[in-house]
Amino acid sequence: MKALLLENIHPNAERMLTARGIEVETRKGALDPGELSSALEGVELLGIRSKTRVTAEVLAANPQLLSVGAFCIGTNQIDLTTAAERAVACFNAPYSNTRSVVELAIAEILVMARRLTEKNSALHAGVWQKSATGAHEVRGRSLGIVGYGNIGSQLSVLAEQLGMRVYFYDIVDRLALGNAKRCESLEELLDKVETVTLHVDGRGGNAGMFGREQFERMRPRSLFLNLSRGFLVDYDALADALHSGHIAGAAVDVFPDEPKKAGDPFESVLQNIPNVILTPHVGGSTEEAQEDIGHFVAGKLIDFVRSGSTSLSVNAPQAQLDPNIGGTRLLHWHHNVPGVLAKVNSVFGENDVNIDRQQLVTRGDIGYAVTDAHGLTDEVYQTILRMPETVRLSTIDGVHA
Repeated sequence: MKALLLENIHPNAERMLTARGIEVETRKGALDPGELSSALEGVELLGIRSKTRVTAEVLAANPQLLSVGAFCIGTNQIDLTTAAERAVACFNAPYSNTRSVVELAIAEILVMARRLTEKNSALHAGVWQKSATGAHEVRGRSLGIVGYGNIGSQLSVLAEQLGMRVYFYDIVDRLALGNAKRCESLEELLDKVETVTLHVDGRGGNAGMFGREQFERMRPRSLFLNLSRGFLVDYDALADALHSGHIAGAAVDVFPDEPKKAGDPFESVLQNIPNVILTPHVGGSTEEAQEDIGHFVAGKLIDFVRSGSTSLSVNAPQAQLDPNIGGTRLLHWHHNVPGVLAKVNSVFGENDVNIDRQQLVTRGDIGYAVTDAHGLTDEVYQTILRMPETVRLSTIDGVHA
């Protein structure tokens, strides 16, 4: 089995996969879809981060691909629906870099509140600019968190410890932590707070959610942060709000179009504006987070190829499977229609196959039947393969479709 790891995934992942006998190829940068299709020849496991796009065309061109690991939180760079339809299980790291993103957000709020970027630049230019003008404590200030998931809720807790008053808005009914107060709408949140930070996911419906109307509604001299997705925000509108002075400062870690690799040129309308912090998508880029992500996602890929387990997959039916297999484990991906398991078991009965244990889970249009059995033969495999409902038939030691 071969794995391809792109975008500087932590060496932990390569070590773990290699230790399981998997051949690993690594590349530093991202690949565009055409390059990726070529690079995936003979590859069963793919590891990416946020910049490589796994499109329907890439998946169609590589039917041997079994699983994709997103070594990050977001998965909007993967066509998850097509991957599920092709029985390609996808995994991510939803928790591993939470603390790193939260700490960056806290640091940037403090830096903007004290206007430290300007003071730093002045001193590097040889100018002593000692002044309290425009510099504030964050204690007693109000923070509005848009998106109260893993990152937003942990940021809420730390911000309160700094003495901030926290409000949040989420389309999902989330439990408020500490003294945080829920807002019923984004508009309500914008009316109440002095600092706004975005921590929503990358679903298509969130594109362009924050634009000129939202910036105009923010309170004068507010601060703005986006550490989630670049396509959420109209940065031209943000630049105008900063130039006019309506927004006092901004911190941006994500952009609609980002370079593929370190050292590539970068341009933004937000460059060279006072009290604006621009970082190259490094919210989760700490050594601790990347090590944890490498370990977590590589572990999910290993569990999948070793036992067929799809626990915490972002697109596949959820099956937590025992890695100890007495006979042969048959993994049957199929269209989720009535009667499939009965048909499979009928084939087993007609061929004297002894079932040790069996599990069926479904998710949307896809079913996943896992059977541990003795007496499986090639005739059994071929009969199940010919079933019109079958998407892919595998064993833990090989692929039969």
